[in-house]
Amino acid sequence: MGVPTCELAELADGVYVWLQPGGESGVANAGVVVDDDGVTVVDTLMVRSQWEPFVAAVHALGRPVRRIVLTHAHIDHVGGTRAFPSAAVYGSPQTSELLDGEMPLGAYKAFMPAFDAEFDDLATIGTRRVTHLVTGAAQLTGRVELLPATGHTAGDLMVLVADADVLFAGDLCFFGVTPLAFQGDPRTWADVLDPLPELAGTIVPGHGPLGGAAEVRELQAYLRHCVAGAIPPGPWDAWPERDPRDAINIERAQLLAQGRDELPPSMLRAIGLA
Repeated sequence: MGVPTCELAELADGVYVWLQPGGESGVANAGVVVDDDGVTVVDTLMVRSQWEPFVAAVHALGRPVRRIVLTHAHIDHVGGTRAFPSAAVYGSPQTSELLDGEMPLGAYKAFMPAFDAEFDDLATIGTRRVTHLVTGAAQLTGRVELLPATGHTAGDLMVLVADADVLFAGDLCFFGVTPLAFQGDPRTWADVLDPLPELAGTIVPGHGPLGGAAEVRELQAYLRHCVAGAIPPGPWDAWPERDPRDAINIERAQLLAQGRDELPPSMLRAIGLA
């Protein structure tokens, strides 16, 4: 689907997406849903250069921002939360726990060096905490349904706008970009993706362009190859960041198969801890 990047693109009446080009580390997507009482923002991007234009576009809608829904706690999705100081913040218990902890600034800089200088600014600003825990499926507003899941992390959260046939999948979906399972379970993740195409015709991934059933099935196949321990040639050959993510994903699946819920050695090296 030909949707412009770095601007609010309307997918359906009152449902907008903010896509960032590339979709590599630190470059995530966000969304906006307009209800009768105001706006729900889905994720808030990472550093000031990303979230300032997004926030300006949201405010230009002329509606109050009532709610932020965080699809998970990774910094590329939560860094702009303080830009919406009056909004309620919805997230899973796992997201809440991680946001209550200390920001691992050194790891961010090692893994995403392109944003090194902006991380100092982000550390000064900080992120907001979750104000409302989501522990089960819930109809948040007349339009917004929250669907907890697991796979990419233990506390993923999807946002379904059924009347618009749109699903904001967060990082349960990476389209055209290599996924990252350093805190996830590739086997469970692949299985969780099964019903997604039945939920909505348009799926907004956490990273990459919009997609649908075909993109979901490609992602599933890649994840299942990671579980098997080898990735053959396929559509993922054109995906960026195969190195080091292939190794991270395969190692994570192998560790979990051994009953070891640990960060993969390749991820420890990528964040400067090994």
